[in-house]
Amino acid sequence: MRETLLAIFIGLFATPLLGGLINGLDRIITARLQGRIGPPVWQPFYDVIKLLSKEKMVVNVWQAFCAYAYLSAAAISVVLFFLKSDLLLILFIQAVGAVFVVIGALSSTSPFSQVGAHRELLQILSYEPLLILVVAGIYLEIGSFKIDDIYAWGQPLIFKLPFLFIALGYALTIKLRKSPFDLSTSHHGHQEIVKGVLTDYSGPFLALIEIGHWYDIILILGLCSLFWATGWIGMIILVAITYFIEILIDNVTARMTWRWMIGYVWAMGLTLSIVNLIWINLA
Repeated sequence: MRETLLAIFIGLFATPLLGGLINGLDRIITARLQGRIGPPVWQPFYDVIKLLSKEKMVVNVWQAFCAYAYLSAAAISVVLFFLKSDLLLILFIQAVGAVFVVIGALSSTSPFSQVGAHRELLQILSYEPLLILVVAGIYLEIGSFKIDDIYAWGQPLIFKLPFLFIALGYALTIKLRKSPFDLSTSHHGHQEIVKGVLTDYSGPFLALIEIGHWYDIILILGLCSLFWATGWIGMIILVAITYFIEILIDNVTARMTWRWMIGYVWAMGLTLSIVNLIWINLA
């Protein structure tokens, strides 16, 4: 019981703090790669606090509900991850949260919000099949969807599922909204559709979306860590290298169009996933 309460506490309160810190480190590393000093590591927290202090303004009540729904889904999915629950259930809940962001954007009549919402749907359509195939590969290898069973497996999954790990990298890039897959919105200032799916989210409700994004960062990196669940040191090294590569790709690539994104992700990601699944069945 004590371990369960501790996992819930870490999932609800420590996770967004860690996600915000990672976001701050992301900005600093990006700035260094671009020859800039960059903001302080605590800048994401300053931004959220400032947003929370602003007046509540939304297009309609439904949009506010969608912001709360997204944050709730993101938090629940991370808590379930720390409780070592079922991977399929976790992916379903995070997908529901992502859809609520789109629904909130579609409730606005702004053309920028509408275009961003449709692009976000295309991004969800791109990465969700990859996440499902990754989970399917894990099931074929260990015979369970439970995270607890993955930790008990005794050997790193990356050696048996290397192509699925690469496919997970595609999903990670899209989920973190990094180039070349930052079509619906971006944390950089080069977005030609203003802020896309987040155009009409402002003040405290935009802060909720940002905090939910911090939960998503920890969740997707947590999925990456499962590929080396035999030791904390190897797990941390794998996650750190993976995230640094994501930042590097973000800074050296240009944004794709949605047609290029779907074609490239499905052609490469699905092919790698299927090859790895066949390999598992034949081994």
